[in-house]
Amino acid sequence: MGTEYERILIPTDGSPEAEAAVAHAVELAARYDATLHALSVADVSHFHGLDADTSVIVEGFDEEARTAVDHVADAGAAAGVTVETAVEHGPASETILTFVDDHDVDLVVVGTRGRHGLEQFLLGSVADRLVRRAAVPVLTIPSAD
Repeated sequence: MGTEYERILIPTDGSPEAEAAVAHAVELAARYDATLHALSVADVSHFHGLDADTSVIVEGFDEEARTAVDHVADAGAAAGVTVETAVEHGPASETILTFVDDHDVDLVVVGTRGRHGLEQFLLGSVADRLVRRAAVPVLTIPSAD
């Protein structure tokens, strides 16, 4: 018997890299009749403790995150896939890994920018952290760039 996926996660921030993975995630969810979870993480932690009203900035991050997951929901609906959306706050990779555990995700599909060498070493990537630390398979989809 082959692998079955019931819950697939696509983390998205609406970037071209994340968008490159949406079609793959939707196709896999349709193939396995799986629920597709679209998660966008707004890391607003660097605004905590500032002596200023940052609510407008945080609302902007939340709005962008909501737009990103709504796009996945629309793509899923067009393919007849059940999509559950979520917007959460926190460091991206840690928040995604927690979501994977909390929602019994079977597969993560994530877009990647394809950094190499020193740039990858210095900046790291969410996709890289997920591949190294997730307890489930992580399918990385390189952007077309």
